[in-house]
Amino acid sequence: MSWRPQYRCSKFRNVYGKVASRENCYDCIPITKNVHDNHFCAVNPKFLAIVTESAGGGSFLVIPLHQTGRIEPNYSKVCGHQGTVLDIKWNPFIENIIASCSEDTSVRIWEIPDGGLKRNMTEAVLELYGHSRRVGLIEWHPTAINILFSAGYDYKILIWNLDVGEAVKMIDCHTDVILCMSFNTDGSLLATTCKDKKLRVLEPRSGRVLQEATCKNHKVLRVVFLGDMKRLLTTGVSKWNTRQIALWDQEDLSMPVTEEEIDGLSGMLFPFYDVDTHMLYLAGKGDGNIRYYEITAEKPYLVFLMEFRSPAPQKGLGVMPKHGLDVSACEIFRFYKLITLKNQIEPISMIVPRRSENYQEDIYPMTSGTEPALSPEEWLRGVNKGPVLMSLKEGYRKENNAVFKAPVKEKRSLVVNGIDLLENVPPRTENELLRMFFRQQEEIRRLKEQLSQRDLLCRQLELELRNLRNNPKDKDS
Repeated sequence: MSWRPQYRCSKFRNVYGKVASRENCYDCIPITKNVHDNHFCAVNPKFLAIVTESAGGGSFLVIPLHQTGRIEPNYSKVCGHQGTVLDIKWNPFIENIIASCSEDTSVRIWEIPDGGLKRNMTEAVLELYGHSRRVGLIEWHPTAINILFSAGYDYKILIWNLDVGEAVKMIDCHTDVILCMSFNTDGSLLATTCKDKKLRVLEPRSGRVLQEATCKNHKVLRVVFLGDMKRLLTTGVSKWNTRQIALWDQEDLSMPVTEEEIDGLSGMLFPFYDVDTHMLYLAGKGDGNIRYYEITAEKPYLVFLMEFRSPAPQKGLGVMPKHGLDVSACEIFRFYKLITLKNQIEPISMIVPRRSENYQEDIYPMTSGTEPALSPEEWLRGVNKGPVLMSLKEGYRKENNAVFKAPVKEKRSLVVNGIDLLENVPPRTENELLRMFFRQQEEIRRLKEQLSQRDLLCRQLELELRNLRNNPKDKDS
């Protein structure tokens, strides 16, 4: 029997990355210089949001997606936080609602008008206080509307019901700063990585730890659920200080299913998983390349496909939801790359090369839509449901009429150790005081300019009157 080489057939082996043209990029954006390990970017089919560098507080830009090109320096911002903004996330079911968290210990909910901002937005529709230290991560529940998770540097995860504007649950099982949170498909499980070098799988309502792994040879930094495959993928650092990825069985974290070393660079690896195509994308902070793999249920589990290369290093990456992609161009994934060296946001489309211009059903199965499967009350009662699916085929896109209504809070008291936590708002931070000082200085400067213009106008009028008095002939004429 003759030997034949075994080739693995995959429809994604020729996927390539296509960078948008210069006129379709977003230029002159003062991207934040914060070193917090986050993406600082969030995108949906309507808007692109980017955390920006600002003095005396935290702010982020919200740009309509079609408004490409140069962004003016005085473009309107969302600037209500008193501390640096650390994370932003769009509501998956209401495209005008965005959540942000900050060093000022607050989580805030903002409603963006359809046409974008016309002036600076300083008032949030909802302000959530519950953490005692800065809040570094936020995540929306994937199937229940208006359920938001926030992780702070007080080692706690708070679950917020935005219908009532309060924290309804608290997860208090971590012993150090939480680095990453990830949900499975129906939101019944939550995976976290922590600075204590442990990987945990939790039941989010009760906070009960279902599985826990103490990683000695693989220091976990980021985690992502791999859809319905009952697997987890983590990125981190090996004991030889090389970047590494590991695959885990979510029901048995005693040891990883497989591990693979990537390279010896120092930037954190961010994993992005596409549930529909079973493709994994790895992008390193400070790298210019994006590696992509195909995940299989059997060995070798991780199949390397190709690598997109670019000379410009990335600060972070935003990802477009599936229903915002261009299916006519066979686009299966789209990144929004933050390039601090150029102050630019660069869209990168991952495309499957196809000759036919027809709708490609094999690469666009039914996917998670914009309609919630559960209300907050149903989820809190213990109901689990998978996402409501939708087709990306033209002509079938169910409209979601969900509208966010901020709750009207009654006067309440929450006394702990003789202190009313609802009356005692956190004290003004140094950033807030600086921001107030700069505002006052700007107002004084503006008033001085107005006064000087008025003085100049008065002097001109006086000169004209003198000329008229001295020259009566000119007056008669």
